[in-house]
Amino acid sequence: MKNRITPRNEEHELRDDEFIVSKTDTRGVITYCNRTLMRISGFSESELFGKQHNIIRHPDMPRGAYRLMWQLLRNGDEFFGYVKNLCRDGSYYWVLANVTPDINADGKLVGYYSVRRKPTRKAIATIEPIYKRMLDVERQAGAKDAPDASVALLKQLCAEQGVSYDQFIIQLDQQ
Repeated sequence: MKNRITPRNEEHELRDDEFIVSKTDTRGVITYCNRTLMRISGFSESELFGKQHNIIRHPDMPRGAYRLMWQLLRNGDEFFGYVKNLCRDGSYYWVLANVTPDINADGKLVGYYSVRRKPTRKAIATIEPIYKRMLDVERQAGAKDAPDASVALLKQLCAEQGVSYDQFIIQLDQQ
């Protein structure tokens, strides 16, 4: 779903003790969200339920970040990442997201849980220029190859530091 919201340069921050929780089906359609998500995003329950989770996707987020997330989730792994989300009024907020496959008692994938918390300012200051580079790579690669090109850049940057993507995110969180 394409957002028709015009982004503006106003940030909202989660409080240190707040967590955003949401759940989607296997296609990314929101089936649950807590009041913290509604409060910070400005969307009502009826505007979120039954909608694609990308309703809050900010255009400053590279497509490659989501490509990597879906690759990990489809392999049955969890995803950790820093995400800039769009509010209903065009403002934004940053989160450190953890997305986990939701497996039922029969071992069948039924959806995904996501828990997000307030990231450190230092982590945002580190990841923001990386995301800008990823967006530049995406523009140069063209629409079809954009996500894979920016994932490759992200993995290259991690390799240059001698860490995996997960190690990179954990290190940012611990700074």
